[in-house]
Amino acid sequence: MRKSMLLTATFTALALTLGGCASNLSGDSYSRDEARKVQTVRMGTIESLRPVKIEGTKTPIGAGAGAVVGGVAGSTVGGGRGSVVAAVIGAVAGGLLGSMTEEGLTRTQGVEITVREDDGTLRAYVQQVQENEIFRVGERVRIMTVDGTSRVAH
Repeated sequence: MRKSMLLTATFTALALTLGGCASNLSGDSYSRDEARKVQTVRMGTIESLRPVKIEGTKTPIGAGAGAVVGGVAGSTVGGGRGSVVAAVIGAVAGGLLGSMTEEGLTRTQGVEITVREDDGTLRAYVQQVQENEIFRVGERVRIMTVDGTSRVAH
């Protein structure tokens, strides 16, 4: 009973930690380093839109936390050498599962926005989909760029 509560608490902490690691890739989200910096603004017209998936993060946090949880869970199986072997197998399996969980929790829906800029240049931008923001083909948009990071906005 006590070990299952520990495992539940550990998995909950892992999920909360991974959720906090997810960065926002929407057009209206700025990093602290981008705030208060001069941006280049270009205008253009949307030529096409395409839904895309933005893969999740793959940091050592998910794998490490999963390995710890798996190792602890595995060590509760059997006794003696069997317990050690189960702990190692649990740590490896937990690490893989933790890594996959992190990537899945931080994966997001994106949109590829192809814009014909006023100078005639055709460029594509990918950003996270926002619930309250809908782009349409033919719509005039602004493209803001700061330190090599661009975003499309109405």
